[in-house]
Amino acid sequence: MYNKKRNPLLLILLLSFFTSQHLAADAASQIDAKVDVAIEKFKEQVKGGAAFLPKVKGYLVFPSVIKAGFIVGGKYGKGALRVNGKTKYYYSLASASVGLQAGAQEQAMLIAFLSDASLQNFIKSNGWEAGVDGSIAISDWGHSKDISSISFEKPIVAFIFDEKGIMASVSIAGTKFQKIIP
Repeated sequence: MYNKKRNPLLLILLLSFFTSQHLAADAASQIDAKVDVAIEKFKEQVKGGAAFLPKVKGYLVFPSVIKAGFIVGGKYGKGALRVNGKTKYYYSLASASVGLQAGAQEQAMLIAFLSDASLQNFIKSNGWEAGVDGSIAISDWGHSKDISSISFEKPIVAFIFDEKGIMASVSIAGTKFQKIIP
């Protein structure tokens, strides 16, 4: 005989699926608007940021990277690659980690491509992983230094800014970047 009672686990799974699909479907215009705000914050918070951006070949901006963990952790964000100030592609970033970590944090990230070769290698890749497909130097510029006057040694430099919350780790190694179609 057929049981007419609904399975609550199935209902939760279905709601979870549709909610995650809805959240994953940010429109291109929504991502671009958030990226525009993040770029303005970058220019405000990073001394020399406004003069630095026109000098780079391209920059990947993630306005909101959510990082959380307790022993097992992860991070996720969506953003846009800008070349000559215009969006060329959209990307997601994701990573998982296991180790000594605790907390939750939201931050913005801007990854600057200082050479044509580094930018083209990134664009041509089908899923780029930091530390495997190329290395990204995390800039420790200090709030008093003007970054437009710094000579960076690596062809790809990341800037973490607009941080909220507390998380006891900073690393980009192992982070996967994937082109998305919003």
